[in-house]
Amino acid sequence: MYFHPFHTLQKSKSVYNVVREAREERDGMAGLENPVEELIVENKQMSEAFCNSLFLALSGGFQDAYTYNSRGKVFSNAQTGNVVLMSQHFMEGRWQEGIRYLLPLLAFAVGVFIAERIQYRHRYAKRLHWRQGILLAEIAILFIVGFMPEKWNLPATIMVSFACAMQVQTFRKVGGYSYASTMCIGNLRSGTAALSVWCREKKPEQLEQALYYFGIIFFFAIGAGIGGILSIRFGLHIIWVSCVFLLISFSLMFVETLKKK
Repeated sequence: MYFHPFHTLQKSKSVYNVVREAREERDGMAGLENPVEELIVENKQMSEAFCNSLFLALSGGFQDAYTYNSRGKVFSNAQTGNVVLMSQHFMEGRWQEGIRYLLPLLAFAVGVFIAERIQYRHRYAKRLHWRQGILLAEIAILFIVGFMPEKWNLPATIMVSFACAMQVQTFRKVGGYSYASTMCIGNLRSGTAALSVWCREKKPEQLEQALYYFGIIFFFAIGAGIGGILSIRFGLHIIWVSCVFLLISFSLMFVETLKKK
C-alpha cells in the first residue's frame, strides 16, 4: 500500500481542526495555536481562573443590587424575578408596569445573542482577546449608565441588563467547571450536587468543584451587599464601582494562560 506523507499530514490537520472547533463550541473559548499543546497539555485560561471570576461575581452582584435599589426596583440579571413581576403586573392589567420588567428581559436576550456572535467572529483575534473586548464594551456601557438621571431609569436598567447578559455568555467556566458569574441558582445547584457526590465518593476534585461554586456565590453576595448599601447611600453614579471590578478582570486577562499544576 502506497503511503503519502503529505496526504496523511493534511488528514491530521483536518482532524485537528474538527476537534478544535468542537472543543471551542463546547467550552466557548478560543483554541490554542499549537496542536500538541492543545491535545496533550491541559491549560487553564485566565478567563477561567478563580481570581478573575471572583471580580466578575462581585460585579454581577453589584449590578443587580444597583438597578433594584437605584433604578426602580427592577433586576438587571435576575431575570426569573423580572418574569414573575412582569406576569403579575400583566395579569392585573397594569401593562405599563409590566413592560418595565419585559424590556430588561428582552435586552438580556439580545445581549446573549450579540456576545455569541462576537465570539464566533473574533475568537481568533490576535491583538485583543474577544473576551477582553466584551469587557471593555461592558465597562463603557456601565460608565454611561452612571451619568443617566433618575427619569431615565428604564433605559439605564435595559443597558445594564444587556451588559450583564454579555458577561454571563462570555465567561462560562471557572476552574474548568461551567458556571454563571451574574446569578446564583445554577451555581447553587451545581455546588450542592458536587458536594453530595464528594460525601459519597470522597474524590478531591469533587470537593474542589463544590468550593469553586460556593466561592462564586459568596463573592456574588458580597458584591450585592456592597452594591445595595452604596446605591442607597450614594445614588446613581455608584455603578462606576462595578466598572472598577471589571477593569481588574480585564487587566488580569493579559496573563493568557495558567498551567495546571
